[in-house]
Amino acid sequence: MPSVVGLLKQRELTARRRVDRLREEADRIHAELDTAEREWSEWIITRSRVGEVLAPGDSDAACPDGSEDLPDRDDQPAPAGLSEAAKPRSMVPVWRAGLDWSTVSVDYQRILQALADRGRLGQGTLTCQEMAARLGLDLVPAKVEALRAKAKRLTARGWLVESAPGRFTLAKAVAGPGSGS
Repeated sequence: MPSVVGLLKQRELTARRRVDRLREEADRIHAELDTAEREWSEWIITRSRVGEVLAPGDSDAACPDGSEDLPDRDDQPAPAGLSEAAKPRSMVPVWRAGLDWSTVSVDYQRILQALADRGRLGQGTLTCQEMAARLGLDLVPAKVEALRAKAKRLTARGWLVESAPGRFTLAKAVAGPGSGS
């Protein structure tokens, strides 16, 4: 007859495997979502550019050196059916030199700030659990996993580095807010 502790360990192992499978599936879905968001953004930009080129009477719009004044991304029309609440939060741009922290939502900025503070103190990486505590979030799985998804998205876009599984730090080229690099 199996022991109660043995049965509990077996159930725990089964539950952990299920969590691992679901986490892998969530990571796959996040990666697929990132790709779809990037493609969608490219189509918006393409439609905007074609609209500029085909606009009647804009032949004088080119600058004397032949370059054109490009509109800000904020001037691009949003696709039909996109709510205002979803637009600013869901897009995390790929990091590039000159990109400011203000391009990401406040939640992402808080993550970047926590990691920047940690780096300034020379304390190294943070886990999502430590980040959640630092940000004043409840240390419950739902909050920590939501934070992990955001950290993974920032990592995928070049803002953060995951030096070891689950341990995050700012990418070397990413500096503090307002620095532009």
